Amino acid sequence: MNRILFEPEEVVDNRATFGGVRAEHVLNVLHGTVGQVLKTGIVNGRLGTSTIEAIEPLPADPSTGRALGRITVRCTHETPALAPWADLLLAPPRPRAMKRLLPQLAQMGVGRIVLVGAEKVEKAFWGAQLLKENIYRPLLLDGLMQAGTTAVPVIQVERSFRHYLEKGRFDADFAAATARYVAHPAKAAAASVPARADLPPARTLVAVGPEGGWTDEEVARLEAKGFVRLSLGSRILRTDTAVIALLARLLPLD
Repeated sequence: MNRILFEPEEVVDNRATFGGVRAEHVLNVLHGTVGQVLKTGIVNGRLGTSTIEAIEPLPADPSTGRALGRITVRCTHETPALAPWADLLLAPPRPRAMKRLLPQLAQMGVGRIVLVGAEKVEKAFWGAQLLKENIYRPLLLDGLMQAGTTAVPVIQVERSFRHYLEKGRFDADFAAATARYVAHPAKAAAASVPARADLPPARTLVAVGPEGGWTDEEVARLEAKGFVRLSLGSRILRTDTAVIALLARLLPLD
């Protein structure tokens, strides 16, 4: 954790008390003591610092011996956090890969993740526990605390790819996304990822298909919505590898 995040309701009169993995990190990694200043922030809010006012020790973790406790801090949060710069239209991979991917998407600054039911998405995915907010939200917060920012990505499920593009909320959801790319393996240099200097200063939307790839019909539908084909070459990558590689190439240098 490079920054401890608090839910808005945790901060009352500029003070917060917390335990669990956040306190464990402060006590065992940062070696927190009274008076120490921590980097903190408010979920979906501002950044700042918090000063440790009190530490209530708890019995150590019996399996690891790591110190546990509850920590009270005085908070000052006045600095705006980095805003998301990209959105993702994603045909989801298997839940295990998706679980690895979610914290990384939060770290990379993705604002909206729309999970779409492309033809080659495994139907069993839609019953996965991972789609429950109480399961995926901690993964996103973990990524945000690593990145040191606060904006929690919105996760939206659209099981019908065709309906979402043609009759659903796609146009309203992504009206501001003037830079639109559909990831598609290709050998042609013309389909490669553009250099950062060539990218327009706009919200970027990237569509990444299932590990079996988009169908030709799905690519055509995306192109009809203004998507431009984008490629990392002829290698067929796993979804969690491809998404991060693409976002890293497109990432604006703040």
